[in-house]
Amino acid sequence: MNQPLAYVHPGAKIAKNVVIEPFATIHNNVVIGEGTWIGSNVTIMEGARIGKNCNIFPGAVISAIPQDLKFQDEETVAIIGDNTTLREYVTINRGTVDRGKTVIGKNCLIMAYCHIAHDCLVGDNCIFSNNSTLAGHVTVGDFVILAGMTAVHQFCMLGNHAFITGGSLVRKDVPPFVKGAREPLSYVGINSIGLRRRGFTPEKIREIQNIYRLLYQKNYNTTQAAGIIEAEMEATPERDEILQFIKNSKRGIMKGYFSSN
Repeated sequence: MNQPLAYVHPGAKIAKNVVIEPFATIHNNVVIGEGTWIGSNVTIMEGARIGKNCNIFPGAVISAIPQDLKFQDEETVAIIGDNTTLREYVTINRGTVDRGKTVIGKNCLIMAYCHIAHDCLVGDNCIFSNNSTLAGHVTVGDFVILAGMTAVHQFCMLGNHAFITGGSLVRKDVPPFVKGAREPLSYVGINSIGLRRRGFTPEKIREIQNIYRLLYQKNYNTTQAAGIIEAEMEATPERDEILQFIKNSKRGIMKGYFSSN
């Protein structure tokens, strides 16, 4: 249902049961899936690919060109997964030649005034609280929670099920299953509450705790700890995910609280 006071470019592909409120602006080369609601004063620019049953609140700007001086108007996209909610004044920039796309996964909640820069890849079931910001080229796993006013440095990685406390500055990679807090951002334990809520058994949570005790609390450096974990701990999907994350980290993982203070 398109309001007469909304502007929808003839080249946009809008499913029949999308609701577009007055004063929204939909540019060319946009695709919007079934059941999505577009609030008043939303601007959806070229390259947006919005899934089904999304809710985009007033003032949001989706798929604007990157705030990157190297951008040469290459054809790129911004992809929003099904069932994702973008609250007021969220800004999501489309990709550059680096990745060609910015992606927000399915079932995410991106709260008011969050900014997600070019070439970010965000997984499914994530929650970003108000004013959280991702710089360019950030990779975020599934079920990641950023509390309010978190700022993530460009090229950082955040592993699955990570939790970052409010007002944090994320300068290093944050491994899966952990909580990050304090300044500088440090390991303060595993995200046990989140893991329980998502069906992890007590045995599995203890296994993850034991891995991170070796990594952060035994005075080993990261390479030594990873070697011991691989040699002495039973191979499981969670163990292998943690080891693979450490291996793939280019910025280095955040430190433990005691080693950074």
